[in-house]
Amino acid sequence: MALPEQYLLTTKNLDAFLNSLLNAQAPTKFTNKFLEQLEFKSTNDRLFIGMLKFLGFIDGLGSPQDRYFKFLDQTQSKFVLAEAIKEAYADLFTVNVKANEMTVNDVKNKLKTLTQGSKSETIIGCMANTFTALCKYADFSKQSSKEVVAVKNQEHAAEEIPHTNEHKMTHELINKKITTEMHYNIQIHLPETRDITVYDAIFKSLKEHLL
Repeated sequence: MALPEQYLLTTKNLDAFLNSLLNAQAPTKFTNKFLEQLEFKSTNDRLFIGMLKFLGFIDGLGSPQDRYFKFLDQTQSKFVLAEAIKEAYADLFTVNVKANEMTVNDVKNKLKTLTQGSKSETIIGCMANTFTALCKYADFSKQSSKEVVAVKNQEHAAEEIPHTNEHKMTHELINKKITTEMHYNIQIHLPETRDITVYDAIFKSLKEHLL
């Protein structure tokens, strides 16, 4: 299940934290010490490290990943975060493809269903607040490369269906044999006679004119 095991207890410093990443060189390891160097010294702020792991910015040991470095490009930062959110919260986006536009209460209700009552009301609230705060910072207006490919595949399939049917119909018409047959039913009433030459004359005439 692609639902968050990492969440923030408060999101008041989230925007400031993300902005601080853009203005600092990526560390070799993202540690509590580096977090303090960014001026986030509260124990609640330490949860940012878990959030970065959940979003795929750093690995389990704290080493920055490719997504972290892409995020540092400020022309792409919010698009990169949007893609990370879609992957991290895949179950929410499966329920609603526009989950990023949902209100906090809507997210809470969806999370209650998805977690099947395994999380407390407080944790559900933190999860929903974290998700909506991340979505507010991100930019979902740009489709990811995977989504572009999926859309192109759907369009290609839609074009192929009528083309295939048209080709099939044309092929059937070309190969279909249409034949016209005419049948004649000729009745001959023979006269009553004992003279066999009369019958011979009739059949001889039939042979010459009809057969």
